[in-house]
Amino acid sequence: MHIAIAGNIGAGKTTLTNMLSRHYGWDTHFEDVEQNPYLNDFYEDMQRWSFNLQVYFLNSRFSQIQEIHAQEKTVIQDRTIYEDAYIFAPNLHSMGLMTTRDFENYFSLFNLMDSFVKAPDLLIYLRASIPTLVNHIQKRGRDYEESIRLDYLKRLNERYEAWVSTYDKGKLLIIDIDNNNFTDNPEDLGKIIQSIDAEIHGLF
Repeated sequence: MHIAIAGNIGAGKTTLTNMLSRHYGWDTHFEDVEQNPYLNDFYEDMQRWSFNLQVYFLNSRFSQIQEIHAQEKTVIQDRTIYEDAYIFAPNLHSMGLMTTRDFENYFSLFNLMDSFVKAPDLLIYLRASIPTLVNHIQKRGRDYEESIRLDYLKRLNERYEAWVSTYDKGKLLIIDIDNNNFTDNPEDLGKIIQSIDAEIHGLF
């Protein structure tokens, strides 16, 4: 089974992925942040590096999905291939940080890959307001995230909401992070696990 967690920067995807992996004994697949050769450059000069970064993520995510479906185990994945294509790349294009030529090239590549991709059995979307995202980002203190602007996060949030409202590729569970502090409150984590159990039992 393939479970995936989606959500804006700072929503808590990696933390929840780790917690659910421990609870269920699932294998994990994380976003390749540490090894990403473009991320620091991108935050320094988004216009120059946006296309390179998005193609890198697309390739990395496609490889991950191939690995996930080659395994017999249940895997939980931190961020999906859809978020790059429907949220991050179009946002960069609309902000004038990716040319139309590059965006069209990128999106045709995504459409080709998407034809070979099976959607997650369950998609968990972490919905969070801008203050919650900023609080989480400041807490973890990644250097390259210090320059992220509020309007950038806001634009991403709007695109996430638009994408989730039309998502029809499989089961979807939405968790409101503003009202669920699963990181520090075991009861809140328990609520998420109950919701996941209900969805998973419906998959069989």
